[in-house]
Amino acid sequence: MNIGAASKASGVSAKMIRYYEGIGLLAKAARRENSYRDFDERDVHDLRFIKRARTLGFSVEEISRLLGLWRDAGRPSREVKQITASHIAGLEVRIAEMQGMVAALKHLAAHCHGDDRPECPILEDLGGLESIPAPPQGSRKRLGSSRETAL
Repeated sequence: MNIGAASKASGVSAKMIRYYEGIGLLAKAARRENSYRDFDERDVHDLRFIKRARTLGFSVEEISRLLGLWRDAGRPSREVKQITASHIAGLEVRIAEMQGMVAALKHLAAHCHGDDRPECPILEDLGGLESIPAPPQGSRKRLGSSRETAL
């Protein structure tokens, strides 16, 4: 099937299929006489695997390792579990950082009058000026440090 049909069957855009093929996550598709890519059912299945893994937040590197394990019938499941456990730990860190950002923003928004006055603790915080008390315990004092950690 051509790339359009593979895209429709897998739910992965043609652009992403080309990208995955280009970085080696998806095997290079066979080519027809007219040089068009020719995908088979295994390719579509791999694309569905990749799409689901991306939906769960796995990185391209993690997906590559998981695909390799998935294709290996003799794989030790402990490796799959280790990759997943590491991914979960990373997600939990990101969640905690985002919760800190939410707390900091709520704190700043609560101290912003939101009226015609020019004073705005949100902008002051973003600009590095400290004009209001620190946010509640467990969140960051300044939004910038929390955001930088999350990125």
